[in-house]
Amino acid sequence: MKDLSSSTDPIGQNVIKVISNVGFSVFVFSVLIFTVIAITYQPPDPWESSRALTRVFTEVANATFQTDTSVVRTGEDVGMVVVSPAAAPAAEADAPIAQTDPLIEKSTENVMNLSMASGGCDESSLVNCSDRGVLMAIKKFNVKHFKSVVFLEYQMPVNGSSRNECDVSWRFRNRKEKSWRRYRDFRRFRIGYGEDCSYKVVGAKGWHSGINAKRPRSRPNATRKGEKAKITPSFRDDEINDTIPILGSDSAFRNGKYLYYSHGGDYCKNMNQYVWSFLCALGEAEYLNRTFVMDLSICLASKYTSSNKDEEGKDFRFYFDFEHLKETASIVEEVEFLKDWKRWEKNHKNKIPVRKVATYKVTPMQLKKDKSTIIWRQFDNPEPENYWFRVCESGAGNYIRRPWHSLWKSKRLMNIVSEISGQMDWDFDAVHVVRGEKAQNKAMWPHLDEDTSPDAIVTKLQGVIQPWRNLYVATNEPFYNYFDRLRSHYKVHLLDDYKDLWGNKSEWYNETKVLNSGRAIPFDGYMRVEVDTEVLYRAKTRVETFYNLTKDCKDGINSC
Repeated sequence: MKDLSSSTDPIGQNVIKVISNVGFSVFVFSVLIFTVIAITYQPPDPWESSRALTRVFTEVANATFQTDTSVVRTGEDVGMVVVSPAAAPAAEADAPIAQTDPLIEKSTENVMNLSMASGGCDESSLVNCSDRGVLMAIKKFNVKHFKSVVFLEYQMPVNGSSRNECDVSWRFRNRKEKSWRRYRDFRRFRIGYGEDCSYKVVGAKGWHSGINAKRPRSRPNATRKGEKAKITPSFRDDEINDTIPILGSDSAFRNGKYLYYSHGGDYCKNMNQYVWSFLCALGEAEYLNRTFVMDLSICLASKYTSSNKDEEGKDFRFYFDFEHLKETASIVEEVEFLKDWKRWEKNHKNKIPVRKVATYKVTPMQLKKDKSTIIWRQFDNPEPENYWFRVCESGAGNYIRRPWHSLWKSKRLMNIVSEISGQMDWDFDAVHVVRGEKAQNKAMWPHLDEDTSPDAIVTKLQGVIQPWRNLYVATNEPFYNYFDRLRSHYKVHLLDDYKDLWGNKSEWYNETKVLNSGRAIPFDGYMRVEVDTEVLYRAKTRVETFYNLTKDCKDGINSC
């Protein structure tokens, strides 16, 4: 029989082997760790201490940086360029460290900390507003406090009125606005230091407070010989280009195809009807692949005027963005078009082919293949047969699409919207209170007057809006003090609180005056509607009259 005990290794020998192998492995691993630590460890460098650095530069007369050119620059280095003061001119020796890419936040913060290391955290020291660290601190502050705003472009901060203040300007847009248009702001910030001696914003003033960063355009005026030219600020928004396009030559005019509408029954009607009809005409021109001949002169209906009479001669550009319209639709201004037409007729024997269309019942589909240079729709029939929008009715509506994307509100009015919103720091709620003629018409709106009374509004808002919030009231109520009851609960803002924005010293006033051949224009009722509506849309919480304040239907009884 086989001896089992002799064929099996003793347990003790196996244990000893395992222990010896583990021990040797631990020893080798410990030696490896110690070796790595010995190679990589460096004692604290006294140059990292801001106090030591300050002491060295104040006690050593000829200390300079020596740039190590053997070090290859990599991605994390592009945010900083170190220049040897010894190699630079004496006047530039104290220049701040240059930043080549302000978007690389990590390297920017490193530079900021390095520059702060030379000055310590002395709150009384002069803040270097041109340091990129200041700009990064302001950017972080803005992103944190103004969440409804998209910041697009910053200018380098400049000195404010005291040693720890910096003014900076930027371009921005509102998140709720679909357009690409940019607006401007410039504010004053009080700069301090964080725990790591980095810059931080410790206070900020309000909208357009950073006047040193405004930098308006200037132009020299003609002066007598020997006198210095006076510099006057320009009030024109650099980003608005609503000049009238010109064809420029007879050949350009003759090679075009045009759709021309005469005045119809829409003229001097309310603005909603004007827009509905205008976009119908623009849509037909697009469908026919023609340039639309556009009359920039608008007749403003009496409901929007202080005289309570229809007022002709209003410029389209007062209310809508002509620059955007030019970029998104093929248009030519009527006065220029008629000049070119008249010049052609004078200089050429061949007449321009024109097709006159007397009724809207001639559909766009019937005109699709017409080869005439000008299709001239003439609306001479009595109302309502002479409304432009009739062209888009019935079957034509399946072919014509109104280009709503081409019609934006005036940038000048939208600048006022941004001013009002900015003065409330983009942190406000709003209530839309419709009164006027509707509140007096008990037959159509039996409860509207009572439901929009001050007490009723207060009761409704207290369950929706937190007390002492900024509350913007968009309304057609003519009596300013009508909403005084709300002031016991909220910080109330009305459009008339911002009259300076369209007063005779405002940018809007000067810009529209240029458009109107040097004549001032009133801030009329439709402009008020546009501004009120856009401010309302930018509120964080919005309360509407119909369906919120009252159960009456928006268009009267039985229209809900």
